[in-house]
Amino acid sequence: MAFVITDLCIGVKDASCVEVCPVDCIHSTDDAEQYYIDPDVCIDCGACQPECPVSAIYEADEVPEEYRAAIERNAAFFRK
Repeated sequence: MAFVITDLCIGVKDASCVEVCPVDCIHSTDDAEQYYIDPDVCIDCGACQPECPVSAIYEADEVPEEYRAAIERNAAFFRK
């Protein structure tokens, strides 16, 4: 089960999670409001979660209800 970056990252876009990811699965673009985790590359190591300064990263099956849309949004970012 991959990790997911939720709406709490929007506008913050701190790269701490990117720096600790051992498989380089966290990406963004200059135009994107947040970072995204590629669910096909994420190895579920959890290294990113404690590094997030706004606690925006959750395991996919633990994403709070109000942020569940972020699961699909993360996956869709990599289908472009």
